[in-house]
Amino acid sequence: MTASDNVARTLVREHAAAARFQPFAAACGIGDMAAAYRVQSAFVDLLSRAPAARPAGYKIGLTSPRMQAMCGVDQPIAGVVLANRIHRSGATIRTSEYGRLGIEFEIAVLLGRDVPPRSSPYTMESVGDAVEGVCAAVELVDDRHADYKAFDILSVVADNSWNAGIVLGDFASSWPDLRAVEGIAHRNGVELDRGFGRDVLGHPFASLAWLANHLAASSRGLRRGEIVMTGSLVPTRFPAAGEDYRFSVAGIGDVTLKIGG
Repeated sequence: MTASDNVARTLVREHAAAARFQPFAAACGIGDMAAAYRVQSAFVDLLSRAPAARPAGYKIGLTSPRMQAMCGVDQPIAGVVLANRIHRSGATIRTSEYGRLGIEFEIAVLLGRDVPPRSSPYTMESVGDAVEGVCAAVELVDDRHADYKAFDILSVVADNSWNAGIVLGDFASSWPDLRAVEGIAHRNGVELDRGFGRDVLGHPFASLAWLANHLAASSRGLRRGEIVMTGSLVPTRFPAAGEDYRFSVAGIGDVTLKIGG
């Protein structure tokens, strides 16, 4: 058993116990991003052994200036989305099933063809050709009451970049310029915040290109049918039981969810 496997097993136990998140990378010998992603891979492998928990796509985090400022970092991160954590619009999400539930308001893409690893970098145009649909979406994150003043990006990446699921609206097969689209988040019918597609690395497909190149660096690629969350247009919110949320993206559609206890 490798060191990554040992850390991954510890993460499984901590999530099961809803233990508070504490930075662990330095103590576990995780000294760089490559090591953090090795632990993430081992952790996801353990999680995907549950029924219907096959990897079904990816999340990309920390793609907007406001999200990077919130966490004090200057680069995106990736995590794996599992099939048994995908919810449809209108779902009830219960806070009791998470250490601390956070929600992020995003544009998701559905891939219509493979994006294989290659030596030349992908651009937003070349990955955009592989996109079959886009939709308004919400990422569910579980930061387990992390202290953001002591944010440790290596520990977060190892912990699957805190992905705990996604909520998807209906995919649209045609869409306006995603750079210019505006997304508006509502809580209990009242506007909460708003952002634009350009807030995600300049364009959601630029975020997708970053992911394709990140995976290609380790000889991996994206596959047809996978879903990719391209990053939050506005900072993370921490919902309370009894609240209703709606995220609407102009020219694409909306997604809703209810928060239970």
